[in-house]
Amino acid sequence: MNLHRLLGLTLLAATPALAQNVVTAPAPDQTRPLVLVNAEIHPVSSAPIRHGRLRFEDGRITAVGGDEVDTTGAELVDLAGRRVYPGLIAANSVMGLVEVESVRATVDETEVAAIAPEVRAEIAVNPDSEIIPVTRANGVLSALSRPQPGDHSLLLGQSALLSMDGWTWETMTLKAPVAMHLVWPTPLPPEGLLPEALETWKKTLEEKRATLREALRDARTYAAADHAGAPDLRWEAMRPVLRGELPLFVHADDAASIEDALAFARKESLRIVIVGGLEAWRLAALLRQDDVPVIVGGTQVLPLRRHDPVDAVYANPARLHEAGVRFAIASPGDSFSTSNERNLPYQAASAVAHGLPADEGLKSVTLYAAQILGVADRLGSLEVGKDATLIVTDGDPLEVTTRVERAFIGGREIDLDNRHQRLYEKYQRKYAER
Repeated sequence: MNLHRLLGLTLLAATPALAQNVVTAPAPDQTRPLVLVNAEIHPVSSAPIRHGRLRFEDGRITAVGGDEVDTTGAELVDLAGRRVYPGLIAANSVMGLVEVESVRATVDETEVAAIAPEVRAEIAVNPDSEIIPVTRANGVLSALSRPQPGDHSLLLGQSALLSMDGWTWETMTLKAPVAMHLVWPTPLPPEGLLPEALETWKKTLEEKRATLREALRDARTYAAADHAGAPDLRWEAMRPVLRGELPLFVHADDAASIEDALAFARKESLRIVIVGGLEAWRLAALLRQDDVPVIVGGTQVLPLRRHDPVDAVYANPARLHEAGVRFAIASPGDSFSTSNERNLPYQAASAVAHGLPADEGLKSVTLYAAQILGVADRLGSLEVGKDATLIVTDGDPLEVTTRVERAFIGGREIDLDNRHQRLYEKYQRKYAER
């Protein structure tokens, strides 16, 4: 056993906060039809339905509407005017790959190799993570889990869309792979580098670009050859990317990197999605022209340029929307934001407060996310035939005062108990007894 793992297990055993396991078990399958009645239904893909009904059975929605929805043979759930929305989708996360960022034994998010397209995120997911029930308690019922970059990473590997409930990674995986991930080698050097360090940085940048060009060339050569022997897993993973069947999610924030990535995609005939895109608004016309979607990597961060207005990032989604660019809103998606994925709706709310229409803000974390991730036939809106993955709230989910009262994933009602709730109740009791 290596030293890192030994120290990690020692910390886990010695720290009660880390040693406490999730007390909730995955929900059993739906066994009888349910009809939610007396609710305000928000399908997202169409107008809200007041005093609506929603029927689902065997995990799928079978009817959405008013009094015409049949209740025969179903259990009725009176929601007393509560609202029903599709489950929120975190389109950029490391869910299940990081538990405690400072405890190495609980972190499995990064590969050492610069070119690692064969890496699959889902097989490293920890289904017993305490972060999962905390996140879903605020309405986030699906999450894209993807590899993180190391110091020299380029091709990170493949991401998977996870259901936020399940005994194993196999039962949690809704779709895999969703995309291949590439960290774009940015042409902008960090500020304040001394001349010697700047030269080293430029050399490293050119080496990364050469490595990327070589990897694409090798992948195309491999795809064109006849392989009678053992396959090369790296280049086998690249086949669907080269054929345009699997999108390449390019992680780039600054305008120069995004422009480079768009030119690269045109030259290599690749289907890409920009992830991060903090300065995507600067290239909105070009993104629209190339029909390249953007997964905005959070709104609650500072602008990249000192002279930009402080609300430049907040207003980014509104500007993309005005330009006709397809987009979704997510979190920054790094290991530091994993425990804050529960705040996904407030990333969208910040954009709404800075010009994005409210209905577009809701779509950005539901339907638009599902469309970009290729699962709009199952998730993102409340429509007949889609998964019964939905939340019941006492208000608008983008409002911080709103509570998620019930949640269903594939028709199964989820226990919303979580570590944060238990800590809240613990300290409420402590101060009540003083």
